[in-house]
Amino acid sequence: MIFAKLFPLGYGAGSLGTALSGDSAVRHVAAYLEAGGNVFDTAHVYACWQPGGVGASERELGRVLKQLGTLESAFIVTKGGHPAFGTEYPRPEHFLAPEVLEKDITESCERLGVERIPLYLLHRDDGVTPVAELLEPLQDPRLGAIGVSNWSVERIMEANAVATERGWRGFVTNQIQGSLATPSWPITDDPTTRYLTERELDFGLPLMFYSATAGGYFAGKSSKLYDSPENATRRARAQQLAERYGATATQVALAWLRSLPLPTIPLFGTTSEAHLQELLGAVSLRLTPDEAQWLTEGGTSART
Repeated sequence: MIFAKLFPLGYGAGSLGTALSGDSAVRHVAAYLEAGGNVFDTAHVYACWQPGGVGASERELGRVLKQLGTLESAFIVTKGGHPAFGTEYPRPEHFLAPEVLEKDITESCERLGVERIPLYLLHRDDGVTPVAELLEPLQDPRLGAIGVSNWSVERIMEANAVATERGWRGFVTNQIQGSLATPSWPITDDPTTRYLTERELDFGLPLMFYSATAGGYFAGKSSKLYDSPENATRRARAQQLAERYGATATQVALAWLRSLPLPTIPLFGTTSEAHLQELLGAVSLRLTPDEAQWLTEGGTSART
């Protein structure tokens, strides 16, 4: 299984090349590597929200890993096939067309400075492109395993059925929003972005989670995305468990994701070295099944 030899937490590189660059970026990535980390998540679209930032994340990640001598051994995850994003990232209407994906793959390899990408994900799904059409360019030998981000279970099943029929590689993971706090927006508002539901858990495909710390919600931040009575209760319970373990509520929230009944890798993003060390501290925290259930369902915790 693809996650078996990977570090339990993935380094989200969205800030590399913009908010975090140069020697600071080297120190930050080195600290993650020293803790045993080896999973780096980026994307073709990342940093386009900064003026002149298109491609900055991939380029800086490749530069830093090369400087540290770990470019070839790192497990790099990058994503292509994203729709237009403001004026900085113009895209064709058919952003999953084979020629678009082939260009994305080539540019990502060049920016990262690699000949092969260990895990390549389709960033969004337009819901209409025939799966055979978008699967074919993903059989590129420059790609290792392939997966998706923000896809529905139904489209993944459709694609993997075609892959099996044609003897192609299929999708091995889905990257979605996932945290102990459930977002307030319904998926139907934007079906090209998805968060963890029972449907994904029942399907059982390994998951990677972005926004795994809910944007600092478990550190006490208020958020329109997460403020709700249910999430407030979950945060209070996470704090209770944190006090028992001498941990933080954020660490407990990450441990909850790792306790789910399928392979998972929560991703984090931070520019603070102190926060990085806090997040890495979650690796050694393991919850019992009763504790994990108590965080979401209540009842009696296994530890009193």
